[in-house]
Amino acid sequence: MVAGLMLACVVTVSAGQSPDDERGRQLAADAYRQLTGYGDATARLTIIVGNGRDEERRRSVRWRSIEPRGGGERTLVVFEEPRDVRGTALLTVTRPGAEDEQWLYLPAMNRVKRIASHSRSGSFMGTEFSYEDIALPDVGRYRHRWIGEDSLEGVAAWRVERLALDPASQYGRQVVWIDRDHHRLLRIDFFDRNDQPLKTLRFVGYRLYGERYWRPDELRMVNHRTGATTVIEWRDYRFRMGLAERDFDPAVLARSQ
Repeated sequence: MVAGLMLACVVTVSAGQSPDDERGRQLAADAYRQLTGYGDATARLTIIVGNGRDEERRRSVRWRSIEPRGGGERTLVVFEEPRDVRGTALLTVTRPGAEDEQWLYLPAMNRVKRIASHSRSGSFMGTEFSYEDIALPDVGRYRHRWIGEDSLEGVAAWRVERLALDPASQYGRQVVWIDRDHHRLLRIDFFDRNDQPLKTLRFVGYRLYGERYWRPDELRMVNHRTGATTVIEWRDYRFRMGLAERDFDPAVLARSQ
């Protein structure tokens, strides 16, 4: 979940778009902009994976992210516990106008594996998040349409439909709920290619850091077909730590732990 991003390019409206398309794209760009400008950041995560049968597994993760000089975002997650996944690391690189790139380091094999675009619908480390879900969604990779206003647990929200322009996406469409006061993401409903409900992601317990950065305490994903869940708990957010871009490179991924 883009410093230097050319936001003018993000909000440019293509000829022939309807007013609802234009409004949806603008709202999506506002929500995207709300997540930018942090420079670099770190946090600690607890990932709780439930199988829908009252069984769960917990994993401890270190997370860090940087906005490179050329725009986009580089994010690195490193697993610390349990022991069987310790040292596993995922690097995600997003660039304006380019396809996401992802590399997975598997310590048991001592190798770095690039995630192919056709494999991004696969589960990330047994969670309900796919590799596709991990990357911050560049507004330019979707077609957006405003579909209405609503209220989510008493919070006034806009609803925006987005359609992935990437034919390899597993999703037919997504419905994004955006808080009207602060342009924060509140919920995303994912539908498959047959327009059947697939998953729902909720953003829970927002806090304001440094009087500037709104970040959620939890991400809660539920799979409507299996009942399986994944909760990601975030803590110890720190911003502008002086991280270096060279630490977010596939060549040093094996040394990230």
